[in-house]
Amino acid sequence: GTKRVFIVERQGIIKVVQPGANTTTDFLNVSSIVSQTGNERGLLGLAFHPQYSMNRRFFIYYTRNSDGAIEIAEYQTSAGNPNQANPTAVRVIITIPHSDFSNHNGGTVAFGPDGYLYAATGDGGSGNDPFNNAQNINALLGKILRIDINTPVGQVPPYNIPPTNPYAGNTPGADEIYAIGMRNPYRFSFDRGGTNQLWVGDVGQDAIEEVDTIVNGGNYGWRVYEGTSCTGNDTPLCTPSNYLPPVFEYSSSGSGNPRCSVTGGYVYRGTQGTLPAGSYLYGDYCSGEILLWNNNQQNPLLDTSRLISSFGEDESGELYVVGLGGGTNG
Repeated sequence: GTKRVFIVERQGIIKVVQPGANTTTDFLNVSSIVSQTGNERGLLGLAFHPQYSMNRRFFIYYTRNSDGAIEIAEYQTSAGNPNQANPTAVRVIITIPHSDFSNHNGGTVAFGPDGYLYAATGDGGSGNDPFNNAQNINALLGKILRIDINTPVGQVPPYNIPPTNPYAGNTPGADEIYAIGMRNPYRFSFDRGGTNQLWVGDVGQDAIEEVDTIVNGGNYGWRVYEGTSCTGNDTPLCTPSNYLPPVFEYSSSGSGNPRCSVTGGYVYRGTQGTLPAGSYLYGDYCSGEILLWNNNQQNPLLDTSRLISSFGEDESGELYVVGLGGGTNG
């Protein structure tokens, strides 16, 4: 309700911008615990609890300095200063080993309309998912996860499992999993409109970038499929009906193609009507393009010189784009 903007920096600092201001102050600095080795590690995600205005709880997603493990931790804002977080974590919610390779860490953490906490993890890195994590229902890498963190401090484990998760209870598979078959779902978002649909930009390997809408228990194909194309990693498993296809895909291969990596964005629901309502805004990291998916078509919106690394949404539903490096933002 304050219309502040919070900026997550990969080095481990979250900054806050007051309405109408163009300067920032530090909200939280966890740079001492965050790994920045490799070009995909760091402090990658931030989510405020749905009742944040009352409980001051928020959650961050980062790669741990000691070993590159993915961690989600809970923090709390100072009771006396709403622009300053307490520097010590209330608790670590989950730790997922990720020491073999530095890339494919995923990075988004967000609360869904059901009140549960969602997180997107990469497949563990390298090429072709060498450990086959994304299709392994017992591994937490290469997945969309969903957990219930409305638990008392001190509970072990510090979260509960939503009973409708596909592998909850006695069903074989890791209880935390919501969907499988992701390569590097670095950015996802919920449509704040009536659909509440979960949209994910899943970064491709050599040829195809894809955007998916996620459903409970869905399998999105990696490492068997990249987009709608069989990769050849597990050719006997190339049966399209066993996997959910992307909403759309685009090529990132070929001589002269400047595109290389999709950066997932948001479905536009802003009050200013800047873009068509219900259109999906996203970008490509290498080409610097900002694009719209609207009426089942990919429409270029703006060509920039920025490395498009993320998008943001304010309280009014207006959208922001961020470029990695040089402090670029807009």
